[in-house]
Amino acid sequence: MRTESILFAGVAAFFLVTDVLYAVWSQDPAGTAALTVAFLMALLVAFFFGANYRRRGLRPEDRREGEVHERAGLVDFFPPHSGWPVLTACGAAGLALGVVFGLWLLLIGLGVILAGVCGMAFQFVRSAH
Repeated sequence: MRTESILFAGVAAFFLVTDVLYAVWSQDPAGTAALTVAFLMALLVAFFFGANYRRRGLRPEDRREGEVHERAGLVDFFPPHSGWPVLTACGAAGLALGVVFGLWLLLIGLGVILAGVCGMAFQFVRSAH
């Protein structure tokens, strides 16, 4: 992840230079704010990759002598028959339509999203009763 950290640090440096030049020459607060946010986002990603590199070291794909079998194995657990992602997607669509058509639809979409996210988070929790 060291390569990714350096790459995003370069992107952050580009946005910083661009932001400073834009702020000096244009006197436009909206563009300056947008470039500042882009700089901070790139810096955050660079920090994340750098912290993971310091914590975990080189990955097998980062080493010349790395082998495929070092990355083999279980990636994660994905539930095979779950309706919660579909409900969450419908809620996101309702939320997006609510931005266009009104607050009432936005609130319905938000409620459906919350139900879907809670359903996904707790679908495998078994109570003691």
